[in-house]
Amino acid sequence: MSIQVAPKRPLRHLVTPAIYLFAGLVTAFCVLPYLGVLAASLTGTLDTLRHLMDTVLPRYTLTTLALLVIVMAGSAMIGTGAAWLVTMTEFRGRRWLEIALAIPLAFPAYVLAYGYTHVLDHPGIVQSTLRDIMGWGPRDYWFPEIRSLGGAAAMLTLVLYPYVYLLARAAFSAQGATTFLAARVLGKSPFWAFLTVSLPMARPAIASGVMLVAMETIADFGTVAYFGVQTFAVGIYTSWFTMADRAAAAQLALGLLAFALLLAFLERSSRGNAAYTDGRKRAPMQRIVLRKRQQAIAFFFCLLPVALGVLIPVVTLGTMAIGSEQDLLSPRYVGFIQNSVTLAGIAAVLTVLAALVLGTLHRVGQTRLTAFSLYMGRIGYAVPGGVIAVGLLVPFALFDNALDAWMRATFDISTGLLFTGSIWLLISAYMIRFLAAAIGAYEGGIAAVGPNMDAAARTLGQDMPGMVRRVHMPMLRTSLLTAGLIVFVDVMKELPATLIMRPFNYDTLAVQAHRLASDERLSGAAVPSLVIAAIGLIPVILLCRRIGRENR
Repeated sequence: MSIQVAPKRPLRHLVTPAIYLFAGLVTAFCVLPYLGVLAASLTGTLDTLRHLMDTVLPRYTLTTLALLVIVMAGSAMIGTGAAWLVTMTEFRGRRWLEIALAIPLAFPAYVLAYGYTHVLDHPGIVQSTLRDIMGWGPRDYWFPEIRSLGGAAAMLTLVLYPYVYLLARAAFSAQGATTFLAARVLGKSPFWAFLTVSLPMARPAIASGVMLVAMETIADFGTVAYFGVQTFAVGIYTSWFTMADRAAAAQLALGLLAFALLLAFLERSSRGNAAYTDGRKRAPMQRIVLRKRQQAIAFFFCLLPVALGVLIPVVTLGTMAIGSEQDLLSPRYVGFIQNSVTLAGIAAVLTVLAALVLGTLHRVGQTRLTAFSLYMGRIGYAVPGGVIAVGLLVPFALFDNALDAWMRATFDISTGLLFTGSIWLLISAYMIRFLAAAIGAYEGGIAAVGPNMDAAARTLGQDMPGMVRRVHMPMLRTSLLTAGLIVFVDVMKELPATLIMRPFNYDTLAVQAHRLASDERLSGAAVPSLVIAAIGLIPVILLCRRIGRENR
């Protein structure tokens, strides 16, 4: 018996004008940074562009590409290998490690950079101990330089591999046993069966994870700036503030924007072509029981990224914080925490609300306009915060100056800067940057709400707000809460947009950590860094609980 479902198109009349207005504003704000960057880049002359190409542009390009290649390769190897081991094999400590492997996601890369610099730099614990034991002078030995391209790549790899790990683990879990056992029957070893069967089937998920890693890598500012690595993100900030060259900053931002949009397209394409098998419809996978030596190797392989990405930084930063004489209860630090929580809380609520409105509009009436709105909302995650900041500041600064000049000429009143340097413009940048995470959570949750439920709500006389409130929200509560927590933590960690756009004397924990670290006051930077990491654990713990429920 088939059930006829009412088409989606007639549901458009349920949408109120206020909802259309809010969705239009969100879409306009998502588009504005890209138009602002394009317009600002055109104000610069060809001489500016030639100067960039002759001086910094080749270095920025090569350094950014080298950083990308290293981080993507490292994250792919660690994430894929760890995911296969905890999913397909059985060894002592596996249940604990499959959860612990996701925890580095809570740590910003620049937090790890501060901790490892304190340990591995020339005056650090490791080199000082070596000199004392061996009797070496400062120039009598060689030691890897932590403040380098390789050091920055290592920090980013340790906090970004969970993107690959989580997606690869989900793909391996869904494969079932049939194909893998067929390869084993044909004489393949477990390792070759993994290479020839399991890995190709999980390749779309792995590719999506690697593309997410690439987006986060090009968006990073705190780590590369602290280590002195000249990437596009550092160049934009330097041109904007240090050199006061707005046109050069915009042209650099345009180049980085083009590359970020290319990565977003590749990530979307890889996800769109993915085809995963449903393991529940196939024979369950029997885990490979490893021998003792193999168990030790697997345990060490999975433990190493957790130790390097969580245990060592936490112990190091904790030791530094104890002797820093920084008081979290002082009015100054309470202000930092209040500013961070206020920005993150408001941004999380508005971002989730924007995702809910855009997603619902597309659900009730799929048009090119609603599809365009969702697309613009998704690509913001691929765009670095510095690019969004430049793209918003340029048009709003022009508007503020034009309005002030007109008010002075007409009414002899100075309006000052109404939007530039305001909290709301900064929150708008956060929303644009992290709207994709909220949209993804909405789409994952709304998949459980069949179209029949919408038709039933319409039959009972509900408009769109009533349908969302009484039908969608009860089933989306968990997904939207998770999305809000993710946005909250991402805003807490966000550095470049905050540095560029924050109001005067309105510092956050991330800004304070960056300022202290730039002044080589690493002990002081440890305190706000630990607070940021502790707050970042909240969504990761929720994610780990979900992983645990899947395994039971």
